[in-house]
Amino acid sequence: MVDRIANIWGTRTPYARDGHWPIRVDQALDAAVAEDEVDSWVQSACVLCSNGCACDIAVKDGAMVGIRGRAADLVNHGRLGPKGLFGSRQGMSSRERLTRPLIRAKGKLVECDWDTAMNRIVGRSTELLRERGPLSHGFYTSGQLFLEEYYALAVIGKAGIGTPHMDGNTRLCTATAAAALKETFGADGQPGAYEDIDSCDAIFLYGHNMAETQTVLWSRILDRLAGQDRPKLVCIDPRDTEVARHADVHLALRPGTNLALMNALTHEILDHHWDDPGYVQNHTLGLEALRETVAPWTAEAAAVVCDVRAADVEEAARIFGTSGRVLSTVLQGFYQSSQATAASCQVNNLHLLRGMLGRPGCGILQMNGQPTAQNNRECGADGDLPGFRNWENPQHVDELAELWNVDPAIIPDWAPPTHAMQIFRYAEQGSIGLLWISATNPAVSMPELPRIRDILAKPELFLVVQDLYLTETAQYAEVVLPAAGWGEKTGTFTNASRTVHLSDQAVDPPGDARSDLDIFLDYARRMGFTTRDGTPLLPWSGPEDAFEAWKACSRGRPCDYTGISYGRLRGGSGIPWPCNEDNPDGRTRLYEDGTFPTDPDYCEDYGHDLLTGATVGEQAFRAQAPDGRAFLKTADYHPPHEDPDGQYPFRYTTGRTAYHFHTRTKTGRSRQLSAAAPGPWVELAAVDADRLGITEGDLVRVSSRRGLIEVPARVSGIRPGTVFAPFHYGYWDTGGSPGQHPTAANELTLTDWDPVSKQPMFKNAAVKVQKIADASGAAPAPTTTASRPTDHSGAQQVPPTAGGPDGEATETFPRMPGQFLDPNTNAQERRP
Repeated sequence: MVDRIANIWGTRTPYARDGHWPIRVDQALDAAVAEDEVDSWVQSACVLCSNGCACDIAVKDGAMVGIRGRAADLVNHGRLGPKGLFGSRQGMSSRERLTRPLIRAKGKLVECDWDTAMNRIVGRSTELLRERGPLSHGFYTSGQLFLEEYYALAVIGKAGIGTPHMDGNTRLCTATAAAALKETFGADGQPGAYEDIDSCDAIFLYGHNMAETQTVLWSRILDRLAGQDRPKLVCIDPRDTEVARHADVHLALRPGTNLALMNALTHEILDHHWDDPGYVQNHTLGLEALRETVAPWTAEAAAVVCDVRAADVEEAARIFGTSGRVLSTVLQGFYQSSQATAASCQVNNLHLLRGMLGRPGCGILQMNGQPTAQNNRECGADGDLPGFRNWENPQHVDELAELWNVDPAIIPDWAPPTHAMQIFRYAEQGSIGLLWISATNPAVSMPELPRIRDILAKPELFLVVQDLYLTETAQYAEVVLPAAGWGEKTGTFTNASRTVHLSDQAVDPPGDARSDLDIFLDYARRMGFTTRDGTPLLPWSGPEDAFEAWKACSRGRPCDYTGISYGRLRGGSGIPWPCNEDNPDGRTRLYEDGTFPTDPDYCEDYGHDLLTGATVGEQAFRAQAPDGRAFLKTADYHPPHEDPDGQYPFRYTTGRTAYHFHTRTKTGRSRQLSAAAPGPWVELAAVDADRLGITEGDLVRVSSRRGLIEVPARVSGIRPGTVFAPFHYGYWDTGGSPGQHPTAANELTLTDWDPVSKQPMFKNAAVKVQKIADASGAAPAPTTTASRPTDHSGAQQVPPTAGGPDGEATETFPRMPGQFLDPNTNAQERRP
């Protein structure tokens, strides 16, 4: 037995460069169930981060009783993280699940049948379309539905209603990933693959606390670090994360200064002639403009702005410039910060300058934060056109109209798709009268929560919420629809590495809950959406029909699924797209030949000015004659819009912990995970805590210009002048509303977004901190992660539940003693 709460990443299985990551099968079963008592194991994949770990669900007597990793899968080689082991089935089995629809009657939500709930939705929808047209409707969805469900929603919105007001909560976590890929390469889609970890000589993690956001992927890196030919590791993060502790170089920069650092790294590569002139000349455009932009950004200049050592900037650049094979990963530390797209494009630029794409160990992973964020983008539920088509290209619009057999005029292509922040603004102004929210919880996850609550509470807004539980958002709804979740429905999803998995239904959903696909199909039928021929717009009877329809939509596009079927996905490993006649087994890496999807007739986007967000437009894009070349794009650095000042002297940033996912809708129902991180906290540096008279566990009030929170303080290894809060904690388990003592991190964040990706800046705000009560104990923050406490000398304390330094072990590393926090459940690691 291994304590996978204390030992988050499990036992080390070291391997050398270009070796095969050893198999380790992780498994957790309910204590009352022996392995030979399981009735069946049903194929699935974990949905509690973006890694996409393949798994099997243990079923006994019609209930999910366990989970194990799939040894044959290329993504995880049998491993699962703590959230997968202890949050997957537990998050679905709570007695608090919604089992019947709810409608608002006399100010209260009351149970009803499906006909009553759907008739109310259809009645209001029909009325609004008749009186105000398609712009009266908005849809805000998730990164956790299945591909088939996103595609159904996209067709409803674009060909049934004709509204551009569609987006997902993917706007909040990884919209910048898509934007940066489109700006540089002409289309979305990760150039690299997880397998690049196996072959690289250096790994750069840009604003990516992988140790907590993708624990299994970090295990893969730990095993490389523990093996021969250890890769160099460079961490860019203001916190002393587990990644930082293993790094050869840790650049703990000021939040909001990412682009200044990236410009300096690019300057160093060019100044030392570490670039590949032949590759740059043959496969890129924009070198001279890039060179001019970064010319002033010496290591010394960046050191002043970022508050890091110039020598560390130079060493990071040297590692990138002289290593034979480099892998870069990027996540919210860049995506949710100032000038997000420009900074993320500079990561792409570094690889283009060195010609490091399309080869083992040479890759870029502009990571996702959710398990099906990639599908949201592919299918067009985020507002883009399905199949990575270009909304500015009339031919692409005509392709969809022909595919769906509808009039092209109904497909909204007259303006850019409406991003989430603007959707809520339209709801605030009243132009959106029906807002349909599925599988997400904006009452906790959106910035500036006091404003969001006011919008959701507007009496003139007809709010539909489709979810597993009565979330903070659902409490504002006019209609609440009970949805089936993981293990209770069938569908496919695609991880951050473009790998497609099938999740088969293992058990029935509780009560009258329905799959999201069934709900969308029912709405389309009741609304009478039809093709030009009068046949149903969505004639599908189930998920496999929807998947086959999607394959037709993806044909010939960058995300081509035509070679994938449910049958091929059952029994073996996931398959990376594109999978078609040219790539019958899928394609591990993109752009091996240095040819990029920038042809003006094919590309997904014509690009933007990275400083202002202004579109380049078709004419100017064609004038560049890209001819399959990538774009070296950047912008000059500008400070964040809200910097610390005398009134609000601290920089405020938010993030995640290893033990929870999003707003804890599922992980908060797990006893083990909740015990590991039971409540909210904020982190302060020791020097700041000393100056303010704050000690570990003291209750503090953190205030911004928008709101305040009152939570215990953790004195951690964060950089001085910075305050961190995990964004997971809302109010569903403490009465449902903030009351007099708010605790949700987004009470403080500001309504501001990147000009290109439109992603909110959760990591740039100014706050003040004051102590309001003495500690009654330690802060409820984990001691096994970046939130680990320090003593006032700045040295990290040894966490009481971890037996030794992780990452230094071999295959004989002793198993961690002790049991899980829930003594009724055990986890096992098996090595076939």
